[in-house]
Amino acid sequence: MNGHAVQPEAVRQSTAARERVKVALVSSRSAAVDIPATNYPIERFTLPNGLRVVLAPDRSAPVIGVAVVYDVGIRSEPEGRTGFAHLFEHLMFQGSRNLEKLAHFRYVQGAGGTFNGSTHLDYTDYFETLPANALERTLFLEADRMRGPRLTEENLRNQVDVVKEEIRVNVLNRPYGGFPWLKLPPVMFDTFPNAHDGYGSFVDLESATVADAQSFFERYYAAGNAVLTVSGDIDTARAARLIEQHFGDVPAGAAPQRPDFDEPDLTEERRSAYVDRLAPLPAVASAWRVPNPIEQFSAYLPYVVLAEVLTDGDASRLVQRLVMRDRTATSIGGYLGFMGEPFETRDPTALLLQAHLPPGGDVDKVLRTIDEETERIATDGLADGELARTVARMGTHLLRDTDAVLGRALRMAVLEQQRSDPRLINELPRLLSQVTEEQIVAAAGQLRPQRRATVEVQVGNPGGAQ
Repeated sequence: MNGHAVQPEAVRQSTAARERVKVALVSSRSAAVDIPATNYPIERFTLPNGLRVVLAPDRSAPVIGVAVVYDVGIRSEPEGRTGFAHLFEHLMFQGSRNLEKLAHFRYVQGAGGTFNGSTHLDYTDYFETLPANALERTLFLEADRMRGPRLTEENLRNQVDVVKEEIRVNVLNRPYGGFPWLKLPPVMFDTFPNAHDGYGSFVDLESATVADAQSFFERYYAAGNAVLTVSGDIDTARAARLIEQHFGDVPAGAAPQRPDFDEPDLTEERRSAYVDRLAPLPAVASAWRVPNPIEQFSAYLPYVVLAEVLTDGDASRLVQRLVMRDRTATSIGGYLGFMGEPFETRDPTALLLQAHLPPGGDVDKVLRTIDEETERIATDGLADGELARTVARMGTHLLRDTDAVLGRALRMAVLEQQRSDPRLINELPRLLSQVTEEQIVAAAGQLRPQRRATVEVQVGNPGGAQ
């Protein structure tokens, strides 16, 4: 094993003894990093209509973060309605039962706040950051559209056009548009929920009807399918009263039964390539299935750390090898989940590695190097300090991401939604620091070519086909 400057006497006695001591040392080596723990106070309750509520008071600054997360995402949209989850997110900003179009914008911004929403594989969120004295205002706004957005033909057609333009800007007319989050899933997966284009086809978007939107709202936007989180400068008793006042009469609705989206793992490598006429350089992305992030969390965490060991920072394995030494790649990145959300995704998901190559770069050589480096970890373990350095960086990023009240509210809302455990936000840095070298070694051993799905971006020319 790499990194043991001083070895016990028994190691020098025989090959068999060396292997026994090696295993014992690997199994006991964790990161041993002292990551400061957070201790955000958290209160939870559920309204009679099924709405789950998480409150996280923090009186250090007169600011609040408010998030409403619905348990519906790209994987939930029906066949023939690709892009519908994202389209519906847009419709939720087009007025509500008591408010005309654009009123939500005016009331949040008029209070000095900011707002947005986003669509993910497994959920859709709506969120605001505001001065603390605007709490009741934002609760009224979110409750009003939970009762019912203004689903009119005019609003639908307008937002279909907006989403189509977004696709043009972000995918069709941008270098590497949709790479790899739209391009890789159909290579790895076979079923519609996991493999389809979450941005949507123009045909599907244009054929959407108001009746489709109303049905989608009634099925997925029930109070029982949502989590409300408020973080920041709040008095929890007052906040609970206001939440009961504004959300208590939202019609009750049970959460729909979530389908099982699982698929068999790959048993042979899958590869695909396409020409991007706008891309200046070739690129490649590969993915491997990982354990269920909800039901097998302890088995999943080593892959989260492994992705960072391989790619995070100039000292990481693949940056050193591909970028610094061999110069077969200009950049390399690794992460968990097709949208880069390791703690906000359900099964099935994957570990992804993506690289951009120099002109004329050799994709096969990059893939061989990745195989060699993962095999080195699986065979030789980690160098001294490699795991500690990686986990320290990861802990810093986790603490930074949840330092702002909105980042805290969003993460706790999804943890409540997917795990019924928003307090996990305080535990994540510690849990990462407890991942052992033995677990990293075992995870690296699973990144075999026969379990890999790969998509390659080939450089086109202005007259070439995409």
